[in-house]
Amino acid sequence: MNWRIATSLLVIGLVLLVGISLIEPADGNALGAHTQILAPPPDISAFARAIEPWDWQFPRDHGAHPAFQTEWWYYTGVLATGEGRRFGFQFTIFRRALSPAASNSQSEFRAKDIYLAHFTLSDIKDGDFYHDVRYTRGGAGLAGATADPIYRVWLEDWQVQAENDEATQTRISAASADFAIDLQLRQVKPPALQGDRGLSPKSADIGNASYYYSLTRLLTSGGISIGAELFTVEGNTWMDHEFSTSALGENARGWDWFGLIFADDSELMVGQIRLIDGGIEPAFGGLLILPDGSARRLSADEIHIAVNDTWRSPHSDAEYPAGWDITVGGPETFSISVRPLMPDQELHSADIIYWEGAVRVGGDKTGYGYAELTGYATSMQNRF
Repeated sequence: MNWRIATSLLVIGLVLLVGISLIEPADGNALGAHTQILAPPPDISAFARAIEPWDWQFPRDHGAHPAFQTEWWYYTGVLATGEGRRFGFQFTIFRRALSPAASNSQSEFRAKDIYLAHFTLSDIKDGDFYHDVRYTRGGAGLAGATADPIYRVWLEDWQVQAENDEATQTRISAASADFAIDLQLRQVKPPALQGDRGLSPKSADIGNASYYYSLTRLLTSGGISIGAELFTVEGNTWMDHEFSTSALGENARGWDWFGLIFADDSELMVGQIRLIDGGIEPAFGGLLILPDGSARRLSADEIHIAVNDTWRSPHSDAEYPAGWDITVGGPETFSISVRPLMPDQELHSADIIYWEGAVRVGGDKTGYGYAELTGYATSMQNRF
């Protein structure tokens, strides 16, 4: 769901506007100040809002939607070598608008958008978690997102780029100091529209929603590098693309999100937004994607998520869920267990601390996927 980074982009925007550079080294230990932003700019009235279902057209809608304040392209996958050595990766690029209108400046460095990229790798065998972050303004070709003439989203030399006109074949390439990926992805199912035809509400308030679709099964092959070692891998990748101007309600503390790819050719997105009073936001549910590519929306009442284990972070001292029993109701009722492939996949070097990592699925369905957990180290209330 990735709303957490949208808040950080406010900080980055201010930094870049005054020309100061904050640097996070490859080991994830930040060298800058941890700045807390409690709310977005007070006037968002000039930005578009997610209110009615969207008129989706692909590959057009793989590109940017500059009328909205916040947008991200999110890829996660669990891959393995021929010998069965597993890796998880996350590669996400975020766009945050500084203003709803383009600048009339003649400088190519003047930009209305800030871009941030987040790149992580989980080495399951050795238990090592690598993470890096980059950010820059959208001017001078340093970063951007487009579907014309072909789908491409990039920040410097980190990028996702289509390899055909329909954007059903793409390539992700990113290299940090100690780790890198070069992966080819092939889409085998149509875009799955989350919520009501792609309108995904996050609370009962009108406009507290995003436009949200997923590519839930991207057949993936390529290379992963760690230091001087190169691993040839294959597996599946999940892609989320969301854009909005506001999302969470005022009483949200955090969320638990799961994107799961099953061995029976179905996929599942389930999540819950946890409220300050201990309740669950009823507006947000999930989506079950069947083997033929059709999908069924799941209400919050059809999803039951029970925690069966916990893990305490040695970095933040936050206690996270570390195992879940999930039951999905309705015509396709089933129960699964979900566990992290390794415990320490916490990103702890920024103001917003959260856990996001590779998981394994057992029970009525088997497979792999990713989980995202926020609001355990610090509350997300009034963050944006």
